[in-house]
Amino acid sequence: MDYLSYKTKSERKEDVVRDWYVVDAEGETVGRLASKIATVLRGKHKPSYTPHVDTGDNVIVLNADKIRFTGDKMKQKQYVSYSLYPGGQKKINPEALAKKKPYAIMERAVKGMLPKNKLGRAMYKKLFVYAGAEHPHGAQKPKKFEF
Repeated sequence: MDYLSYKTKSERKEDVVRDWYVVDAEGETVGRLASKIATVLRGKHKPSYTPHVDTGDNVIVLNADKIRFTGDKMKQKQYVSYSLYPGGQKKINPEALAKKKPYAIMERAVKGMLPKNKLGRAMYKKLFVYAGAEHPHGAQKPKKFEF
C-alpha cells in the first residue's frame, strides 16, 4: 500500500467551511455555556479540527442579559483591569457590569477560554453577543446549536 494513504489530513485555511450557529443563553450558567461556545469557535467539534488553523464556526449568542452565575458570584466575583499607570487599577463586579454592558460578561468569559495568541484573536472575532432576542445576521441563515 501507499504510505500516503495513512497520513493525517490537515485542514488548510482556504478549505475551511464555516457555519453559523445561534445559542440562546437564557437561564444558562456563564462558565458552562462559555466553554461550549469556545469549543465551537475553535472548531474542536469538527472531525477536521487542526490546532494551527482556525477551523471554527461563527456563533451568535442571544439573551446574554438573562445569563446566570451560581452561588453569590454575581455580587462577589470581580473583573480587574489595569491601565499600567499608578492608581490605574479598576474593579467591577458582574452585577454592575450587567447594568452597563449586559453582553460583556459573556464576551469576557469566552475570550478567557480561547488561546492567547493571534489565532485566538481571530477566533474571538467570530463571536457575536447580543443582550436581546434579536440579531442582524438573518442573511447567514444560522442554525440553532444543540449542546
